[in-house]
Amino acid sequence: MSDSLPFPAGRWAACLCADWCGTCRDYRAVFDQVAAQHPGMHFFWLDIEEDAELVGELDIETFPTLLIADGAVLRFAGPLLPHAGSLSRLLASLENEALVVSPADPALTALAQALHRRFSSA
Repeated sequence: MSDSLPFPAGRWAACLCADWCGTCRDYRAVFDQVAAQHPGMHFFWLDIEEDAELVGELDIETFPTLLIADGAVLRFAGPLLPHAGSLSRLLASLENEALVVSPADPALTALAQALHRRFSSA
């Protein structure tokens, strides 16, 4: 992730992965395909090792793990099956503005807020 990336005011999705993970490498093309189908959203890839200063002590046990938010408000955080259909269905379910899925790990909420703060002013 680059500090020069503009951060969206609206909905965004971040995939937390690692370069050493074969599933993540395979999922990258799927993630990019779904991103192309949602031009109103910003999608970005966050390598947990390359971007360790952002991820901090957050322990990601299952890859891929997705964060989906509206600005700084986290709407979904957790692992997702690495299939285009799974991500597309999740995004469709989040179209209901009232639906907010609370993450089990408060560190995920903190990461989403840190990402928003860091990149919304870029």
